[in-house]
Amino acid sequence: MTTNHLINRRSFLRYAGLGSTALLLGLPEPSTATQIHNSFEPDLWIELTAAPNSAALRPGLATNVWSYRARVLKGDPASVQVLHGSYLGPTLHVQRGQKLRIDFLNQLDQASNVHWHGLHVPDTMDGHPRFAIGPGERYRYEFEVRNRAGTYWYHPHPHGQTGEQVYFGLAGLLLVSDDEEQVLQLPRGEYDVPIIIQDRSFDDNNQFRYLSGTGPAAAASSAFGARQALGGMMGGGGMMSGGMMTSMMGFFGDTILVNGRSDASLEVARHPYRLRILNGSNSRIYKLAWQDGRPLIVIGTDGGLLERPVHKNYVMLAPAERIELWADFSNDDVGTKITLMSLAFEGAMRGMMGGGMGRMMGTSSMAAGAQFPMFMIEVTRESNGSLELPEQLSKITWLPVEDAVNRTAPRTFRITMGHMQWGFNGRTFEMTAVAPDELVKLNTTEVWEFVNDSGMMAMAHPIHVHDQQFQVLERRNGKGSDDVRDGYVDQGWKDTVLVMPGERVKLLMRFSDYTGLYLYHCHMLEHEDFGLMRNYRIVA
Repeated sequence: MTTNHLINRRSFLRYAGLGSTALLLGLPEPSTATQIHNSFEPDLWIELTAAPNSAALRPGLATNVWSYRARVLKGDPASVQVLHGSYLGPTLHVQRGQKLRIDFLNQLDQASNVHWHGLHVPDTMDGHPRFAIGPGERYRYEFEVRNRAGTYWYHPHPHGQTGEQVYFGLAGLLLVSDDEEQVLQLPRGEYDVPIIIQDRSFDDNNQFRYLSGTGPAAAASSAFGARQALGGMMGGGGMMSGGMMTSMMGFFGDTILVNGRSDASLEVARHPYRLRILNGSNSRIYKLAWQDGRPLIVIGTDGGLLERPVHKNYVMLAPAERIELWADFSNDDVGTKITLMSLAFEGAMRGMMGGGMGRMMGTSSMAAGAQFPMFMIEVTRESNGSLELPEQLSKITWLPVEDAVNRTAPRTFRITMGHMQWGFNGRTFEMTAVAPDELVKLNTTEVWEFVNDSGMMAMAHPIHVHDQQFQVLERRNGKGSDDVRDGYVDQGWKDTVLVMPGERVKLLMRFSDYTGLYLYHCHMLEHEDFGLMRNYRIVA
């Protein structure tokens, strides 16, 4: 990745809020798809639109993308910040306890919706595919922010098209603050930096290449064709296309984008920084490390701050996972350059397909598990202030494992492959289907175990459970995890967990507040789109 375009944190972000009640006068009438709750009085009201866009990502032709744009209809204009020079969605800033209304307008040519990844919300507000809306329609999301302070994100979730919609630009961060976080002496303002890491591929005309198509329209056709081909093969005929192969394996690009830019780097002061990093890639797993060998100091994961900082030589970051780093440049001389790397690792693709064909996904230098630089930081100035790394970050009330109603017999979800189709316990996704062993009781605590032993097709799977922040109770490592096992950060609250080939991972979670239909799935988006997703239902 090139690093010739240095930008500082002030230009990384800019405010985009338009806080004026006058804007309400121009708000179109809701369609029948909009969910109306007249008794709900929002503290923050945002209009969020998904629409075609273009971005100058390389010299020459602009790249066709899809983008979220937002405007504040009620509340603090600073609640919305745009990533400077990026086509990615704006960063939304909210407070715990705040009532949030977001009117989503779909200006794409296909169905879409919004999933609030990691948030604890009612099922009708969670972005389940059954609530996807068509072109020109609106959907109103209304919920109270109940999560603790942390780095969350939002993205589309229509069945069969999540991968392409995220790939072409529909993703953004949602940062939650609370009282506990506010009293800590953490880096703030220009020293609090959001970072979204993604991998993409370009054709000769600077258009994104995805599956076997280029550009949003062609890729959509390619994805549809791959799904049709899969159906044909399951029926006993047809050959596996390149697009279908990628869908089976996961997509791996040959260019790293940081905040939607291939030329991004960060100018910093001699001061501690809070780096909030999201792996926004469709399928690529990163093994994060500083090039000069200094430790990564982890202060937070998916569900917010840890109890205490954790020092790691490297950190594994799977798709959809977030990590918060304390990066202190106080002792670095002005002019120092530090590179964040993804180190080489084995084991993410252990089966027959992964051993040889896994290395074919992407270019030889950017195959799954390859080593490459991701992001350059340069120390360019002095700082007048200083901060000390807190010994205690947060107080976490852990779930007592003794409260689990199935402690001695965990609910088990085995990742399976049959007839060229991913599944859980042999089942693939159906829009509203729920098996008897996918029903859970409201106000109960359970242990869920995910088992990844899918034989000759064994490969890594990041598992995401909607509506939940869970604890990782136990991880039984497989043979393929030697290169990665020291990089897990399982100490905090999580909503996405990496399960490597041969691993068994037990999670502890509590089902509270809401009944309804929610999802659990692999967050390799091509796997999700091709069936590695199921519903679970919370019942009273």
